Amino acid sequence: MNPTVESKLKRIPPGPGVYLYKDAAAQTIYVGKAKSLRNRVRTYFQLSADLDVRKDQMMDAIEDVEFIMTDTEGEALALENNLIKQYKPKYNILLRDDKTYPYIRLTVNEPYPRTMITRRVRKDGAAYFGPFFPAGLARKSLKLIERYFLIRNCNIRIDGKRPRPCLQYYIHRCLGPCVDGLTAFDQYQEAVKDVRLFLEGRNNDLIERLQAKMEQASVGEQYEVAAHYRDAIDTMETLAERQKMAVMGYDDIDIFGYAQEDNLVAVSVFHMRGGRVVDKRELFWEDLENFESGEFFQSVVKQYYVDAPFIPVEIHVPVDFEDRDLLEQWLSERRGRKVEIRTPQRGAKRELMELVNRNASLSFLQRFRAAMPSVATISRQIEEALDLDKPPRRIECFDISNLQGSDVVASMVVWEDAKMKKGDYRRFIIRSLSGLPDDFQSMREVVTRRYKRVQEQGLAMPDLVLIDGGIGQLHAAQSALDELNVVDQPLASIAKKEEIIYIAGREDEPIILERRSPALRVIQQIRDESHRFAITFHRERRGRRTFASELNEIEGVGLKTTQRLLTHFGSLTKIREASVDDLQSVVNRPQAEAVWKHFH
Repeated sequence: MNPTVESKLKRIPPGPGVYLYKDAAAQTIYVGKAKSLRNRVRTYFQLSADLDVRKDQMMDAIEDVEFIMTDTEGEALALENNLIKQYKPKYNILLRDDKTYPYIRLTVNEPYPRTMITRRVRKDGAAYFGPFFPAGLARKSLKLIERYFLIRNCNIRIDGKRPRPCLQYYIHRCLGPCVDGLTAFDQYQEAVKDVRLFLEGRNNDLIERLQAKMEQASVGEQYEVAAHYRDAIDTMETLAERQKMAVMGYDDIDIFGYAQEDNLVAVSVFHMRGGRVVDKRELFWEDLENFESGEFFQSVVKQYYVDAPFIPVEIHVPVDFEDRDLLEQWLSERRGRKVEIRTPQRGAKRELMELVNRNASLSFLQRFRAAMPSVATISRQIEEALDLDKPPRRIECFDISNLQGSDVVASMVVWEDAKMKKGDYRRFIIRSLSGLPDDFQSMREVVTRRYKRVQEQGLAMPDLVLIDGGIGQLHAAQSALDELNVVDQPLASIAKKEEIIYIAGREDEPIILERRSPALRVIQQIRDESHRFAITFHRERRGRRTFASELNEIEGVGLKTTQRLLTHFGSLTKIREASVDDLQSVVNRPQAEAVWKHFH
């Protein structure tokens, strides 16, 4: 045993807390919590007859140990979870493919608040509502807000200096605070109050406000406005009735099921709300050695719920585990009512768990054994991963290519109905640069040119604009769309190497998809095709310039002759291999002889 570790084992504190094992490089390789640090940690270093290869490897790697004392075991539970997320220790079971459910963020900390979907709740002064099950419910709620309350969901700067509002104003989906004089500040704040009541589920209070506004508009003979409020009241009453029916149903229940083979594990989680399954989530692991179901679900359930903003009344798991009572107590305190973690043995709840297990088996086969899923499935996965309004049918992707600022070009490739549509590819020669290369300005130019042409020709915008690059390229593309007054266009970028996806307007919430994810593979395929197309065009232009410079050295061969030769033969190699007669079919006899003699 390492002398440092041995000396620290003699001074282990007796109470609850967290312990961290570290390797020779001072990297945290395991984090655990204990009701009694002294008893738990010492058991690790006692000889055991159990064969556990993973544990033996970890013990051999330990070069140091640290302790953090807490007042209660519950505090240790929360601290353990936070440290696992922070350090991602090699020997802990980590929650992979950690999709979180969406919230709606209302930026009440801004003069003209806006609504947007987010998957991260922060203490930033904004108001957060959710989570939404299923995820599509958040987008539907945003559409209702646009339709009936008309507050903005864009991310443009509101200073009243824009010359004209965007399309959302003209189709009565926004009050237009971006243009001075279109809406009063107090009028906008009243709309924000309505939105807040809607998102808080206070539909009765909201309906009363809307009825008062409808009557006021009717008295003022603003019949179109009154009809708008009447439609809003009808929708809110329908929603209120649905909520009442849901409350009368069963409690909220989350059900876990799993399938496991060797070191591969798939977990399905069904979310029941109001007595019916409203959504499911899938999680995958590929590198679990010495799988033990109790230890596995103890780690997964703790990481899944300890920091979760929403906690169901019941959690059903396929196996019991050591910290079940402690976790029940901790979650009950956070929810404010009793939370139970159960392992159903019989009856309808056991049958439901078997159903979840069967779904986990199907997910296991699709992820680890099956080929690429169907077109519809891939589109739905991209929709969910990027929070789009609908499954994308058409994606247009842009890339910039240059060599030290020379021959700067751009490409646009198109993915439509699950395949590359090469007939719609476009190539661009960048014209706006003077001097040093500037990928951001180049991206701004090509996006402007593309979608200005789309507007002029009355064509439809794609379901997603994808940028090959990071946040800088994303912002350049967004500024181009802003200049064209396109404010409701889904826009994302994928950074090379790290394969991080950034969504316009949510750059602080980057998306990292699991490497086996079919959605990620499709996005990578589109990005790589855009890069290939840009590189090919760049090499072609550079090659033509190189060929032209060599041919121009030949006496009697000018620029037009060079262009005719390159157009006909396609490459310098084929010109070099051509006979005098072949060359004469393109240029006159003296020029053909001059070119042939130059190469021979």
